[in-house]
Amino acid sequence: MSSHLIGLLLGTEEDWPTAFEHLLSRVGPVQHGGETHELTTERVMNEPFDLRYRPRHALVIDRLAWWYFVPREWLKKISLMDDVYLLNNPFTFQAMEKHSAYCAMMRLGLNVPETWMIPHKEPPRSVRFESATARWETMASRYNAPFDLDAIAEHIGFPLFMKPFDGGQWVGVTRVASPDELHSVYDESGERLMHLQASVEDFDVFVRSLSIGAETMVMRYDPSVPLHARYTVEHDFLPPDVGAEVVAISRLVNAFFRWEFNSCETLVKDGVVYPIDYANASPDVALTSLHYYFPWAIKALLRWCTFCTVVRRRMRINQNTRAYFDIGDRGDLTYQQKLDGYRGLAEDYFDIDDYREFCDTHLAHLDEATVDYVEGPQFDELIVSTVQSTFPEHEHEHFVAHYRGLLAMWAADQHAAAHV
Repeated sequence: MSSHLIGLLLGTEEDWPTAFEHLLSRVGPVQHGGETHELTTERVMNEPFDLRYRPRHALVIDRLAWWYFVPREWLKKISLMDDVYLLNNPFTFQAMEKHSAYCAMMRLGLNVPETWMIPHKEPPRSVRFESATARWETMASRYNAPFDLDAIAEHIGFPLFMKPFDGGQWVGVTRVASPDELHSVYDESGERLMHLQASVEDFDVFVRSLSIGAETMVMRYDPSVPLHARYTVEHDFLPPDVGAEVVAISRLVNAFFRWEFNSCETLVKDGVVYPIDYANASPDVALTSLHYYFPWAIKALLRWCTFCTVVRRRMRINQNTRAYFDIGDRGDLTYQQKLDGYRGLAEDYFDIDDYREFCDTHLAHLDEATVDYVEGPQFDELIVSTVQSTFPEHEHEHFVAHYRGLLAMWAADQHAAAHV
């Protein structure tokens, strides 16, 4: 028997880890390659580590290292020295923040809205020491050219968005409608390095697609409402060709940057797909926000982790950007032809055919097991405890009923699909 330990590197979330652990226990041993594979989980502690120690983990799901450096450096060590498989790749998430993601996808020909980077309003904290400040002031006086913020904004056009170049959880993102607002928001940005990005006004649909390994769920999304109501349960809300394009872009982004647990936000207007945010190191998988889509996310995460672990898929730290640029730089290809080329590269990276065959062979029982779990008392306890830890007491009864109804609807839809 081969034993494989999956590490869960967590922040404060409790809902999806509990569901993941429970469902994994229902999967049982997997027979593959003449071996019996047993998968278990462990919640990872943050502690000092010897750079030469050998970790016990085969795979680690990372939900913490995008903001906490101790586990980030631990992940780098166990990847570089021990070939532990990681979701996600800390090397590209550190180097390829939203700014780099915009640049790369623009070169590949995606319809990223016009975007400018503007200098810090104030010197960054790293130079705010007496000697460093003096050097900053001298350098800035010599080489930081004066610029006309109003002229840049007029060129982009109002309204526009000012947003941090590295992004995260919508912090610092502001819709700017006038020159006065522009200067006010820029003054408030302080040390943060910012982008100015054209707004896609009067769009038809805001889409958030969650990709986990080789699977993608496309969901209608409304960022203007409270978090629990942002995802709308609506099927077939995009024309088939537009939906296929959204999926292709999501997988392209993930394969290009070696991200396997990521969300992508796109706007659709008059049939044109505009990617606006697609570098999310720790995408939302909370029960309270995903609700109806939560079981799918846990199943997809479990399937991908099981596949990667059992077949001993090797993590690819390095990117093959040139293969994508060789397509994107060609002037004789249409946008659709380029997208088809990117889709082929992405499907090759994710071993789509092998993955589907593995799931059909070894995890066919997972769908039924998930429905049983969602309809059972343990999941109901998870709903109640999650609501109690998320919402004020006077809203508990309302939201428990709310989530019970949404998850019952999901289970009913699965039963109906199984009998079609």
